[in-house]
Amino acid sequence: MSAPPQTTASASPSRPAGARAWTRSISRFLRRNPLATLGLVLVILILAATVLAPLLTPYDPIVIEIRNKFAPPSLDHLLGTDSFGRDVLSRILFGGRNTLAIGLLVVVIAFGVGVPIGIFAGFRGGRADAVIMRFVDAMLAFPSLVLAIALAAALGPSLRNAMLAVAITFTPQFARVARGQAINVRYMPYIEAARATGVGDLRLMVRYVLPNSLGPLLVQASLNLGSAILQTASLGFLGLGAQPPLPEWGADVAANTSFLRESPWVAIFPGLAILLTVLAFNLIGDGLVDWLNPRTRAGD
Repeated sequence: MSAPPQTTASASPSRPAGARAWTRSISRFLRRNPLATLGLVLVILILAATVLAPLLTPYDPIVIEIRNKFAPPSLDHLLGTDSFGRDVLSRILFGGRNTLAIGLLVVVIAFGVGVPIGIFAGFRGGRADAVIMRFVDAMLAFPSLVLAIALAAALGPSLRNAMLAVAITFTPQFARVARGQAINVRYMPYIEAARATGVGDLRLMVRYVLPNSLGPLLVQASLNLGSAILQTASLGFLGLGAQPPLPEWGADVAANTSFLRESPWVAIFPGLAILLTVLAFNLIGDGLVDWLNPRTRAGD
């Protein structure tokens, strides 16, 4: 009697089972961390609102209708209108695209520049580390917002220059965190074993040091994303960021602060958008700190 044909079906569910276990672990963690869940929900809602802005409001954010200026919140204009008759909700939704995109680009640029610098300095050590980190320390000696204001003023007022200014101020922070992680990793046994087999320094940094340093760097990125949005809005408030009539939350707050007594909605709602967005990313960052803590995840 011949044996039944063998199949490989029993080996295939391993990956889906691992994915399901990972999903259950995340689900349990989110249930135990309601603030992180709240931050994630807020970010999803804010992103969805900005992406679907043309479907959520029929008004153009830059078209002036002076006859409707300072219209209070109503069914026609849910958040009212500003001094030029522009719909406040429309400007918040479309302005959120600029603010969120700039915040994300700031973090991407700062991460892409600061992390390689920090990993190289920490992994190589010696004179290279001393020279690079003294320059980083000199940049960190300046308050980040003050340095961003100085750079934006030197580059000229525009949304792109504000983005570059904020990215430059955040780059040393990523370099500092990456250097600390590289120092912790470079003497690990697996690094010594890889070096003994002839693996070069560049490959060691890319294949071993960077992946094992991503946890704290991702926490730094999530926290800096909220700070980037806040600093970009601050530059817009000072007139160094987005220029009229481009919708942007910080610039809209600055343009309408003089009307707070008569028409408070024109400045309160853009400011509330900044508050909720920064709060959401900070809650996610705090949740990532707990998620990456082995003691917190011990029960997952």
